[in-house]
Amino acid sequence: MEYTSLGKTDVKVSRIGLGAWQFSEDWGLTEYQEARKIVSKAVEHGINFFDTAMVYGQGVSENILGKALNEIGVKRDQIIVSTKIPGEFLNPEDVYKSVNKSLEILGLKYIDVLLAHWPPCWHNYPTYKYARTMEKLVKMGLVNYLGLSDYPVELVESFRSSLASTDIEVFQIRYNLVERWAEEELIPYAEACKITVQAWSPIAKGALTGKYTLDNLPRFEDVRAGEPIFHPDNFTRIWPVIVKLKEIAEKYGKKPIQVALNWLIMSSPVIVPIPGAKNTQQVEELVDSVGWRMNYTDWLELEELSSRINILHSVFYLKYQKF
Repeated sequence: MEYTSLGKTDVKVSRIGLGAWQFSEDWGLTEYQEARKIVSKAVEHGINFFDTAMVYGQGVSENILGKALNEIGVKRDQIIVSTKIPGEFLNPEDVYKSVNKSLEILGLKYIDVLLAHWPPCWHNYPTYKYARTMEKLVKMGLVNYLGLSDYPVELVESFRSSLASTDIEVFQIRYNLVERWAEEELIPYAEACKITVQAWSPIAKGALTGKYTLDNLPRFEDVRAGEPIFHPDNFTRIWPVIVKLKEIAEKYGKKPIQVALNWLIMSSPVIVPIPGAKNTQQVEELVDSVGWRMNYTDWLELEELSSRINILHSVFYLKYQKF
């Protein structure tokens, strides 16, 4: 396993993490023993960076992840757990209560990284109020480091300017080979400020695994079916990238998912993808995305192909037919 620094700290995190969104009813993995095997396999292969959130299954994900880590017996200082507090909970009183509950559910004495999950855009909580409240949790030892998930640079600046004695060490943003808007502002900002970027949806909700084709897109009962990237108009756009991923994967004896993740890691030193896994085999596949590098020519081919892609999120609306 490769490791890198967490933000500006001397803490070392694995260059690929494990997201725990799938440990919930939304993504269909709530069988504890299977989830425990996944977490155990990740630890066995050197993954020490785990991500969850309060809203994933309304605590189900945190409970499964925390219970598994405790049962495995891994030393607490050898794992880094990040969890996220939703924008609705950023009223200062809610911050304290929800973090206390999160610690109880996780079964941990402290949270390594606490991120605001998204801005409180519907509730108008002032940024400085919840920023200072989160900072107090650091001062009291309940949280080690702070982060922001899905925040624009303007609000990041507002949040950071509200802090007195700590700083942001982690961003969590949607970023993958075919959804690259984060490169415009957020990733350059993170690089300049030495902020670790947890890339969520690093394989575009599975679109870059090579599993799907235009004739085999997620069906209605699959939660992915409503994702714009799987709309035929968008999937047609990304298909050349999938073909190229398969071609490069064959060249290196890898799988498309491993090439897609390797491309992210090569693209910036601050990127730490946090894909999920639904079985232990998938964990092993994720681990094999690090420890090697494709050559520059192959990286560039993917760069050039994907840079021309623009995923449209209005596709379902544009196809609406009046009655």
